[in-house]
Amino acid sequence: MVEVGLASDVATILVAAAIVGVLAVKLGQPTIIGYILTGVVIGPVGLGIVEPSIITDTMAELGLAFLLFLLGIKMRIGDIRHLIAPIVKISIPQMAAIGLVGFGLAIALPFSFEEAVIIGLAVMYSSTAVVIKMLNDKGEATSLHGKIDVGILLAQDIVVVIILAVLAAGRPEDAADVAATLAVVMVLVTVTTVAAIAASRYVLPPLFRRIADDTTFLFLVAISWLFLFVLVSDQIDVLLAPFGVDAYLSVEMGAFLAGLAIAQLPYSKDLQGRVNPLTDLFVMVFFVSVALDFEARHLLEYWTEAIVVAVVLLVVKFVVFFTLLYWQQFDLETTFLGSIGMIQVSEFGIVVAVAAAESDPPFIGQEELGFITLVALLTMSVSVYFIQYNKQLFERVKPHLSRWEQIDPVEPADTEYRDHVVVVGYDEIARRALRILEERYDEIVVVDRNVEHVEAIEKAGYEVLFGDFQYEKIRKDAGVKYADFVFSSSDQMEINEMILRETSEETTVFVEAKTAEEAEKLYDLGAGYVIMAPQLGVAQFMEYLESYVENRSSFDREIAADMELLRSGRLFPDITDRPGGDDD
Repeated sequence: MVEVGLASDVATILVAAAIVGVLAVKLGQPTIIGYILTGVVIGPVGLGIVEPSIITDTMAELGLAFLLFLLGIKMRIGDIRHLIAPIVKISIPQMAAIGLVGFGLAIALPFSFEEAVIIGLAVMYSSTAVVIKMLNDKGEATSLHGKIDVGILLAQDIVVVIILAVLAAGRPEDAADVAATLAVVMVLVTVTTVAAIAASRYVLPPLFRRIADDTTFLFLVAISWLFLFVLVSDQIDVLLAPFGVDAYLSVEMGAFLAGLAIAQLPYSKDLQGRVNPLTDLFVMVFFVSVALDFEARHLLEYWTEAIVVAVVLLVVKFVVFFTLLYWQQFDLETTFLGSIGMIQVSEFGIVVAVAAAESDPPFIGQEELGFITLVALLTMSVSVYFIQYNKQLFERVKPHLSRWEQIDPVEPADTEYRDHVVVVGYDEIARRALRILEERYDEIVVVDRNVEHVEAIEKAGYEVLFGDFQYEKIRKDAGVKYADFVFSSSDQMEINEMILRETSEETTVFVEAKTAEEAEKLYDLGAGYVIMAPQLGVAQFMEYLESYVENRSSFDREIAADMELLRSGRLFPDITDRPGGDDD
């Protein structure tokens, strides 16, 4: 009966969170808020349907591990290398300033010194979930202010991981104990980081290369790699006890480093798409479980103080970010948009608060945890609207901010693809097509998920993304939306329809089709040319492609002729019988 009850609790959490999450999306709120409110409603604060249990606690801990693992997988240093210097110069003073403001506000309110320290540590980050979700929704993730915000968030997240590791060590007795704990943590973090990087260079590449073609096994090995680091992190004190070392390393740090090792491999983007759904599931349970531990009096014990602190932080965070971005000489619009997006308190602030409340002995009580959670909820909710209407706000305040316009603003190098070629799949036709396309285009990126193909593409000197084109992350990184020419050597209708939906009207798209019916549908969707393989020989297709590159008007006439033949049902006339065939 107990097992049935626990299963029922998990089912209730998942169903309720899904329903409230959908409502949150409809209302323009981050799903995290929906998940926490779900815990409030179904937990002791509300209806009392679900109580904290071993299963919910375990799933919540796994949710945190998966969240940090996914964060690690996304951290490819090369993607933000050109912004590392300004990001570091902004992130460190920003966290220090906001942390001090949070500490000062807490001291001015009815909180002890120790509680104020935790509050300061909890409020100094911005929300990765809110900022990245809104940037993606608005198509601003690749903008300059989007890159800056994402880079700062990554820097903040690294600090979060270190703080979580320190909190996992428990309450220090004095300043020397704090220093010793931090030193042990930093040594372990350094050693584990070196081990993870070494593994990403010497252990994982040959292993993943052997299994990459089996997508299911690749996913399972990646998850096993995560749990290996989680196990080592969780049991590090037991492993080092025989050597007389009292060591601490958080599960979150282990999960993050496991992801960091995979991030440096060409398979990381494909794995992101596969890990995301599982992460979302466990993260959903985590944030619901956060609220399950609340009682109404805990969440609302300091509600007036929470409102005051939330309002002050919204203003102070904007001012601090604006000042620091201006200091780094970004243009006025980038400075404003980058600052307005970072004004909320992060979900990781709640994570830090939970870790502090669950430490042995705890640093803060449930009332303080409720206070921090309420501040985060309020700031995240309000910030969504500031981000949604950020450009309208900028236009309104621009006349008043003109004095801060930079004379010579910094313009970091653009690493995004624009007006380039995207080739999906790598076969004989694609290989020959690349030779023709490289004569006209400077940037060509090929998407394929066959290891041998990827190695051949890299050897040929082309940019390559390993992964399944059906994953949004792969399409986004390939810059399909901004491509000038897309060639798909796949005859899968769902992939080719996806390409035609996501490309702009100015993009020329060549795709393959199995039947005349599919070809006609693809033409109706906007395809520039549909290859009827295997009816069309490779040599003939090369003629078409050369015609497109060298003589566009001739190519257009040939396509019009092919459309006429396609609709007439005469698919295989002699080449000289084709209308317009003499134009060559």
